[in-house]
Amino acid sequence: MKITQQVVAGLIGAMFMTSLLASPGAHGPNGEHLDGQATASAGALARLPDGSVNVPKSAQRRMGVRTLMALEGEYARTVALNGKVSIDPNAGGRVQAPYAGQIAPGPNGLPVAGQRVVKGQVLARLRPTGAAIERGNQAAQLAELRANRGLLAKRVERLTSLEGVVPAKEIEAAQAELTATIGRERAVAGSISGSEAIVAPSSGVIASASVLNGQIVESRDVLFEIVDPQRMMIEALSTDAGIARRISAATLADLPDVELTLLGGGRSLRDGAVPIHFRARGKNLDLAVGQPVTVLAKLDTKVKGIALPAAALARNPANETVVWIKSGAQRFIALPVEATALDARTVIVTKGLPPDNRVVVVGTSLINQIR
Repeated sequence: MKITQQVVAGLIGAMFMTSLLASPGAHGPNGEHLDGQATASAGALARLPDGSVNVPKSAQRRMGVRTLMALEGEYARTVALNGKVSIDPNAGGRVQAPYAGQIAPGPNGLPVAGQRVVKGQVLARLRPTGAAIERGNQAAQLAELRANRGLLAKRVERLTSLEGVVPAKEIEAAQAELTATIGRERAVAGSISGSEAIVAPSSGVIASASVLNGQIVESRDVLFEIVDPQRMMIEALSTDAGIARRISAATLADLPDVELTLLGGGRSLRDGAVPIHFRARGKNLDLAVGQPVTVLAKLDTKVKGIALPAAALARNPANETVVWIKSGAQRFIALPVEATALDARTVIVTKGLPPDNRVVVVGTSLINQIR
């Protein structure tokens, strides 16, 4: 029996259309095949009745869609810890007022936030201030000391002229009393009209400056904070007191180039959590003191899952986390999944995504917006 050319052409056309609609390997988390669930093949960009979307090849090229074969493996379990940036005590410092006084500029003026300073540099000068009664008592004491100094100076001069007649120990006692009086006079005069230099305890950048020329400050008021931009501290909090000894590595969720070194965990609760300290290093640390950050800490335990770029995750209208898998040449299907962050750029899908599916890793947000 001969087969006509029209029949052969029809069979070839049917096979071609079938290959466009489905691609063997697209399957759900329970092993069910998802390829034959589309009721029709839309010829344009559209969402199909079953919730999948149709994206023509030309649209895929415009959106830059790229897929990756999902492969299961074992990865370090990762936990996210809330933390904040703080000053490294060995690479920065906090300048406080030693006593109440009035701020005066140093030889180079008052530094501002962002200005670089060196250790020992005079940042400002502090003139002591006090109540009117207290300053009056100091002025009276200073006048009395100056009068006593004059009398003692004349006495020493007189006893010195009688050297040999007056015992040497009496001359020495008078000279010692004069020296002590001169010292007391200088101390009291300095407390009234002198000033003390406020110097930088370390080299770095002024993180905060809260002084103005002529400002009155109290004792222990914070005047300046100095940080080293290349060395900062990260303080994270965890309710697990033993998590610090299980951390093998850590990164920041939004700053993958920052290198974190675990210093240790505290043994005292703070607001119901244990503080864990990391040292942050890097060429350009875009961190500010007090900035909230998320620390991704890798533990020494393993978890099975599929590693994907973080850009592969999206949110469906029900606010579920989904990934888009490719079924056929133009059809894409959303699968709800459970995922956890591995580092700043990678996530681990632990549930909902079977291996051997082609997952969209570039252009996910654009496909997710198709309605």
